[in-house]
Amino acid sequence: MEKETSQDTGRPYIENENIRIFSKDTTEDDLVWHRDYEDRIIEPLADTDWKFQYDNNNPESLKRLFIRKGVYHRLIKGTGELKLKVIKL
Repeated sequence: MEKETSQDTGRPYIENENIRIFSKDTTEDDLVWHRDYEDRIIEPLADTDWKFQYDNNNPESLKRLFIRKGVYHRLIKGTGELKLKVIKL
């Protein structure tokens, strides 16, 4: 079975079970404001300079975060690849 790519899904990441990988080539235009259909926890798997931002808030360092369903948010690109663990609740 071939590995799914971001071009296959139209999303700015590839996903393998609960791990999402954002390429170093991801563009700012790919990282749109969005909201999720369920609560989730995200956690970077390594130190990163990528940032996270809730609507109407300042960007913050990307760390283990709880994201409530329906709340607008986005990632802000840093350098290098980003690997996130995503736990849907």
